[in-house]
Amino acid sequence: MTETRTPEPWPARTDRLQVRPCTPADVDVMWEWRRLPEVNRWLGAAPDTRDAFRERYLAPERLASLYLVELLPAHEGAAPTPIGDIMVQLGDGWAQAEVEAEAKGVEAELGWVLDPAYTGHGYATEAIRAVIDVCFGALGLRRVHAGCFADNEPSWRVMERLGMRREEFSRKTALHRSGEWFDGMNYGLLAEEWPPERGV
Repeated sequence: MTETRTPEPWPARTDRLQVRPCTPADVDVMWEWRRLPEVNRWLGAAPDTRDAFRERYLAPERLASLYLVELLPAHEGAAPTPIGDIMVQLGDGWAQAEVEAEAKGVEAELGWVLDPAYTGHGYATEAIRAVIDVCFGALGLRRVHAGCFADNEPSWRVMERLGMRREEFSRKTALHRSGEWFDGMNYGLLAEEWPPERGV
């Protein structure tokens, strides 16, 4: 009997982009945009040296949840251009004790960072749409969610363009490294809310 194998979902491709698992070599590339003040002000962790950054993001469990966003070349044979990264952190849904096994690995938290040199072209929306397709398709997840500081308007605008539902607006619940308490926003999306025609 021939065993049927599920196709590898990565890289996820669109007309302009591909999203693929990060390798250790990609961590230095990520540093180039994550070290920028206009980017790292919104990140949950922003190591201030390359060595500290490498130590954090080369940790196997963290690296395994990161995916590189690459702009596909206009000419065949040219190399793709790295323009951002996406986190897909698989997790469990909340469940009562008797059914907790059924809630294992059914959802993912998403997060993304785009090199500011490439903003304004719809790349973040396009890349996250492709990732959500993988989450609800090949990975068979039931829910994805993402959060951001309320002041990070570009991030929550992406979520809203993708049809994610605002589930929480919390007042001064997030302590920023500046010492100021910021408002927070959380969005979610269920598999049944993601019609096939939304996919890439």
